[in-house]
Amino acid sequence: MHVSFTSEENDFQKEVNSFFNAKYPADIKDKQNKSVPLEKEDFIRWQKTLYEQGWAAPNWPVEYGGTGWTPVQKYIFANENAKANAPAIVPFGLGMVGPVIYTYGNEAQKKKFLPGILASDVWWCQGYSEPGSGSDLASLKMKAERAGNEYILNGTKTWTTLGHMADWIFCLVRTSSDVARRQEGISFILVDMSTEGVSVKPIITIEGDREVNEVHFENVKVPAENLIGEEGKGWTYGKVLLQHERTSIAGVARSQYRLSRLKEKIRNSDNTQPSLTGDSDFLKKIGQLEIELKALEFTELRTLAAVSVGKAPGPESSLLKIRGTEIQQKLDELFMEAAGYFSLPYVPQQYNLNSDPEEHVGFGADSVSSLVYFNNRKASIYGGSNEIQKNIIAKHVLGL
Repeated sequence: MHVSFTSEENDFQKEVNSFFNAKYPADIKDKQNKSVPLEKEDFIRWQKTLYEQGWAAPNWPVEYGGTGWTPVQKYIFANENAKANAPAIVPFGLGMVGPVIYTYGNEAQKKKFLPGILASDVWWCQGYSEPGSGSDLASLKMKAERAGNEYILNGTKTWTTLGHMADWIFCLVRTSSDVARRQEGISFILVDMSTEGVSVKPIITIEGDREVNEVHFENVKVPAENLIGEEGKGWTYGKVLLQHERTSIAGVARSQYRLSRLKEKIRNSDNTQPSLTGDSDFLKKIGQLEIELKALEFTELRTLAAVSVGKAPGPESSLLKIRGTEIQQKLDELFMEAAGYFSLPYVPQQYNLNSDPEEHVGFGADSVSSLVYFNNRKASIYGGSNEIQKNIIAKHVLGL
C-alpha cells in the first residue's frame, strides 16, 4: 500500500504546516519539548486555537462544526500535529461524548452541549469503570433511579482521568436490574460535576502524579432531560463511544514521532553512555518496530476511510487499540534501554522550566523515560483491556 498526495493534498499539507509554525503557542511548545506536564489551561488554550481555525473536531459532521476533511486530510493533519509535537486533543469531550450526543441525543441536547464541547468551554470526563467493574464493564452497579423528572444517582466511578478538572461527566449507570442480559438496563447520562453529592478523590499513580480519580455519587439528583437516547440503551451508545476511543488510542502519528526522536537520540548520543549505533540487536528491534508501525498506519487509514463515509469504527478499532498500545509500550522499553542507568533517577527539577535548558532533551529524556514507561503500562488496559479486544476480534472478525 502506497500513500501519495494530489497537488491539492500537498497544498493542504503546506497549509497545516504553516498553521503549526505560526499559531502553535511558543510556551506550550517549550513545555512539550522539555517533557514538562501541561496544565489544564494549556490544553484549553491550544484546543481553542484549533477551534478558532475551524480544526477542533476533524471527525465531527460538518453540520455540527466538523471540518469535512477527507481521510487523507485527517491523516496529513495527524502527522503534522505529531511532527510539531503539539498536544493531543483531550478526548473526553471532542472525541467521545460529543459523537454520542450528535448521534443519539435530541435536538435540545445537541443545542445545549455541542457548542461548549466544540469550543472547549466545558471540560468533560468519563464515568465508566467502577471498583470491581473495569474490563467487565457490563457488571457495573452504579444506580440511577427515576423519581419524577429526575434520576437519583448512587455509586462510585474509578480511574476517572482528569476528573478533578472536569465540569461535566458522562456516565454509564444501571437504571434496571430486572433484565435478561447484564448489558440491558444500562443507560447513558450526563452529570454536572458541581451537583450536590458529587465528590472527587485522587488516585496517585506510580510515577507520583494525580491523573486519575474516584468519583463518588451520593443521592445525586440529575434532571431526566440529561438522559441520552432511550433508557436501557446505554450499552449500545457506550460501545460506539469506545470504538471511537480505541481508534484514537492507537496513536499512530504520535508513535511515529517518538520513533523518529529515538533514532535522533541514538545518532546524536554523547560520550556519557555507550553508543547504540553499532548495537545490531538494538537496531534490529527498531527495524522490527518500524515495520509493525507501518502496518498499523495502513489499518488506521482504512478505518478513516470508513468513518469518512458515515460509518462508526467497527471491530478494526480493536485491532488498532491492541497493536497501537503494544507499539507504544515497546517504544517506552526502547527509550529505557537507550537511556540505560540514566533512566533510574527521578529528578523533580526536570519539570522546572527555570532550570538549565541543557538538562532537557525532549520526549523520552533519560530522566523522564522511566516515568513515561510506568505511566504507559495502563495503555493496554484503558479503553477495554487488550484481552477483551481479542475476544471482540474473535467474535466479530473471525466468527468464533
